[in-house]
Amino acid sequence: MKNKNRKRNTYQLTIRAILTAIIIVQGMIPFMGYIPLGVVNITIIHITVIIAAITLGPKDGMFIGLVWGLITLIRAWTMPTMPLDSLVFTNPIISVLPRIAVGAVAGYLFITIYKKTGKQNIATVTAATAATITNTVLVLGLMGLLYSGPVASAFETNTDGLFKFLAALAFTNGIPELIAAIIITPLIVNAIFKATSLSPDHK
Repeated sequence: MKNKNRKRNTYQLTIRAILTAIIIVQGMIPFMGYIPLGVVNITIIHITVIIAAITLGPKDGMFIGLVWGLITLIRAWTMPTMPLDSLVFTNPIISVLPRIAVGAVAGYLFITIYKKTGKQNIATVTAATAATITNTVLVLGLMGLLYSGPVASAFETNTDGLFKFLAALAFTNGIPELIAAIIITPLIVNAIFKATSLSPDHK
């Protein structure tokens, strides 16, 4: 039992370190974690947080999400990639909080569904879906709530129609992000569970 726990802890530390390194690279190098499209970015970096939350647990998922959020905050201050970066993502409520929420939602939802169904793939896809939607809704929603005037101006709309526009943006941007998460997450999660002593029940 001690050897098994030691082996699991070693794998956990290794996977945590690898995913942390990956998310730093994704956050700092263009096109690795974001695809810039004018005034918005399509995000694929959230998949790394979801994978961490599912394979390592909610706390590690939240930690990787925190790293992502801090990188987002730093990039907004030092090297913004779109016009709104230096305004909205310098606020940690927008840049950091939703990223931590992604890890929490993915991790806890995976555990809950896996315990109820025993189906790893169902739990993975559901967690990936919910976590992706969480990121999109929180980021765009907080942008609209906290910076309605500047955001409306950036998108060349008015404040009255801003949330309709953001809802449409959430749909058009969120669909590709959701599809990517649903396809990629189960493949990597399954590979990690098969290659290591980590298990879906986190025991």
